[in-house]
Order: sequence, then structure tokens, then C-alpha cells
Amino acid sequence: MSKNKVLVTGASGLLGVAAIEKFLSAGWDVIGVSRRKPELLSGREIEFLSVDLRDQEAARAAFEPLTDITHVAYTALHEKPELVAGWSSKDQIDTNNAMLRNVVEPILANSINFQHISILQGTKVYGVHLHPIPIPARERDPRDPYDNFFLDQEDYVREMGAKHGFTYTALRPQLVTGPTPGALNVLPAIGVYAAIQREKDEPFSFTGGPSFVWEAADADLVADVMVWAAGSPQAANEAFNITNGDVFEWRNVWPALAKTLGVETGPDTPMSLATYLADHSDLWDRIVAKYGLRPLSLRELVGHGDQHADFAFAYGAPEGPRAFVSTIKLRQAGFTETIDTEDAFRKALQSLIDHKFLPPVAN
Repeated sequence: MSKNKVLVTGASGLLGVAAIEKFLSAGWDVIGVSRRKPELLSGREIEFLSVDLRDQEAARAAFEPLTDITHVAYTALHEKPELVAGWSSKDQIDTNNAMLRNVVEPILANSINFQHISILQGTKVYGVHLHPIPIPARERDPRDPYDNFFLDQEDYVREMGAKHGFTYTALRPQLVTGPTPGALNVLPAIGVYAAIQREKDEPFSFTGGPSFVWEAADADLVADVMVWAAGSPQAANEAFNITNGDVFEWRNVWPALAKTLGVETGPDTPMSLATYLADHSDLWDRIVAKYGLRPLSLRELVGHGDQHADFAFAYGAPEGPRAFVSTIKLRQAGFTETIDTEDAFRKALQSLIDHKFLPPVAN
């Protein structure tokens, strides 16, 4: 029997890195695809292809020779510079739909044993960025009527799978976090903010708006679901919500984050974290030099995470995102792993410290 071989797109992103690590640990052959080569914190090496998935001809040239790909873990995502506004942009919808086609079609052209693709969606599939969603949101709920490339992509892989004989799984994680910098990940932004506050001898105050309860999904947990879905008949042609298994409130978890980051909390200070970090980029550069950190600019480290933090903290909003999803379907299908969200946040922040993306905690 030939060995399973997975193509992980978006390989340098938060979920791409996690997926690569988890598939390697499960004994799979892995090819990573992104514009820049991912750095695996495990130190392992993989076969890597540098491809801009928006370029149809470049994608065809890269993927048509790959005749032995059995699975795709599709984690690639194109975001516009104005993150939240871009979520409703027709241009962004069209670009993301084209990127998926640019992967699937050349793979199918010559693959001799292609079996499965996982795609990523999230709670925007329910319209969380546009309006209140049902509590809890369930995979069987009626489709949101607004244009959404996540639903377009699900329709596409369903149609192509029926035509070419492969299955798909659509994964819907809630607020994904982890230790990867430069991604759609709020934790590096939180860590940079803490470092700046410590350097200024000012408190690590919560910057968001109204209190609300939410859920999150650790990137490693989502990657575990990807590996499970790749080989589980129960996951074939299904969509699954994913969370860590608990709920949290930012102000309640803030002291634990402060402890990991070596800072003191203070009274709430509502402000745009994205604006504040941009205004202190020079100070961050000095922090990098002072502590001998990885030579990344603030933007390289934080990515879109600061804008995402403003949304996730409900800064400037009358209320926080009202988003709870049922994970009953996933549990009943056989995936039962969970993780404490506070532990997941702290573990990821500690990894960013240990790998010199964030400064060490003072003794």
C-alpha cells in the first residue's frame, strides 16, 4: 500500500504550521505550500514549494507533476489589508475561490489516488461578522444568505468530489490561536502589547469593550481534527464546528496571560490595539535589540493579529461577538479531544517567549 501524502497549503500560517507538525507526527509524507517557507518549531524539515496560489499558471506548473498526492489540507487564506472590511469584499471572495481551484484542478489532472481534502471555514460561515447567529450555531442550520467564499468553497469541493471520487471535510473552528507569528492570531499582538507596556513601566490593561463570553480553538487541536478527518469515514463529506471544549471571558483570562508574560494588570483602557502597536513600532524595534529577539518587524510578528484582536476584544462595539457553536456533531463522529483555553493561551505565549519572538520574563 502506498503511503499517504498530504499537500498542506498556507503552510507558513497558523493552521498550516500546526497541520504540518501533526501530519508528520502521524507518519505522513508532507509537502508544504506557501509563498514563504514555514519554520517548524520542532525543527523538522519537509518538502516545500514556494507558490503564490493567486497565480494560476504558477500553481499549475507546481502541482501537475505531483502524481502521488492523496490528501490536501487546505489552510490557505487571502486577507485584505483592512481585515474586517475585507471579509465582505467581493474581490476577496473571488480571490479565495480562485486560489482553491488553482490547487484542486492541477492536482486532479494527474493524481492517481487522490482521496480527501479538508477546507477551513470558521464561524464567518454563519455570518458572525455581519449579524447575531443562532446559539448555538449548528452545522445543520440554514445557510446564511450573504455572499461568503467559505460556502462557495464547500460547494466546489462537494461538486468536484462527486465528479472525481474524493471526499471532503469542512472545518469550522472558533477563534484560532497558537504559537505561530505573522498570522491571523491574536496572541503575538497581546504579547507585543505586554512587552511595550513593561518597557514603558505601564500596566497591562485590557483594551477591549463590553464583557462577553466566547470560545476558542487551539491550532494544534484543529490540526488534530484535520488528521482525524483525513482518515475517518465519519468525516467524509461533512462539516464540523471545532472549539477547545470550554468558554472564556477576556477579563477573566487576562491575569493568567499577564503571569505568563511577566507583567502587571491594570484598569481597563479601551483603545484600538492595532493603532497603539503601530504608534509604538519604534519602541518594539528597541525591545527586539535589547533582548536579542528574532529580527522581525512588528508587522512581521503580528500580521493581522492586532486588527483581529480589536474585533475579538469588541473594541468600539456595543457588544461582543455573540458566537457559540455546538460541537456535538464532532464528538458523536468520534473526535473527543479537548484543551483548557487558558492553558492553550499560556502555552502558546510561552512558546513565543521560548523561541525569542517575545522578550523573556524578568527574574
